[in-house]
Amino acid sequence: MTKRKIAVVLFNLGGPDGPDAVRPFLFNLFRDPAIIGIPALLRYPIAALIAGARTRLAKENYALMGGGSPLLPETEKQARALEADLAARFPEAEARCFIAMRYWKPLTDQTAKAVKAFAPDEVVLLPLYPQFSSTTTGSSLKAWKRAYRRGPGRVSTVCCYPTDDDFIQVHADLIEAAYDKAGRPGPARLLFSAHGLPEKVIEAGDPYQRQVEATAAAVAARLGEDWDWRVTYQSRVGPMKWIGPSTEDEIKAASAQGLALVVTPIAFVSEHIETLVELDHEYRAAAFEAGCPVYIRVPALGVAPGFIRSLGRIVQAALASPAPVAAACAWRCGGDRIQCPNPQGARA
Repeated sequence: MTKRKIAVVLFNLGGPDGPDAVRPFLFNLFRDPAIIGIPALLRYPIAALIAGARTRLAKENYALMGGGSPLLPETEKQARALEADLAARFPEAEARCFIAMRYWKPLTDQTAKAVKAFAPDEVVLLPLYPQFSSTTTGSSLKAWKRAYRRGPGRVSTVCCYPTDDDFIQVHADLIEAAYDKAGRPGPARLLFSAHGLPEKVIEAGDPYQRQVEATAAAVAARLGEDWDWRVTYQSRVGPMKWIGPSTEDEIKAASAQGLALVVTPIAFVSEHIETLVELDHEYRAAAFEAGCPVYIRVPALGVAPGFIRSLGRIVQAALASPAPVAAACAWRCGGDRIQCPNPQGARA
């Protein structure tokens, strides 16, 4: 008897695998219309200029991590762990995880070919971006739709999972473990740090900021203590006005008050340049320079059992749902301007 074939496609940003890949990675990033929303005739030369201008500093930052990004190896570990979880959930099926990176290898076109060769009965598109944004999940889904035209299998899409129960619990567990390991110094401030976006993206109807804030509020409630916490945003680039407050500014403010800092990446599920360089080097140095007595950085989710269990259950729910697109935690965006691929979520 032929086994049912399930393909799970894990979407992530991608990162250069060595110094020579830094410039083309940056070019791929900035030529995406989801990042710079102008016609291609102008966008491509601008992307080339930005990539050229940022290559030297980016190479220096990646050198702190051995010359390249650890994002692909981290994602491969998550893929293998998720395959093991799915094997237990679907013993009658062959479930295989594929990785589709948006801006570096394996790129979406390459992954789409591999999935077609697998010839699945069902495909689940699973972003490793818990909170939906048109600049991350939205861009990845558009690239996949172009690459997987007439591909085999019923396709189910996971929109987001910002308040999924297991996802929230594993965040709370990692924060408690890091705080315990540091001896629970106090008084302390907890910062939920997420990648920032230009304000104009949010004003156009992107639900990302509200979803990040919902994740943080749910984790803070799950901690069960009277934490002093803030949601902050990092990685600002360019002259545009970005959403705030900025992680760096909040770190300096708390440090000047003599507070211990607990900093957790709330929108990143893997270690990469924004955690290993920005949070671990740049912001740590800024904290101590401003008088911070203790700086605690909570690790990304990685292959924490609770997170893998969360992803497995989300895949299982997507396969069981008749809807082609679903928010795994029944998130409801609200409003009629939301750029959301989940029609139910956008209407509610």
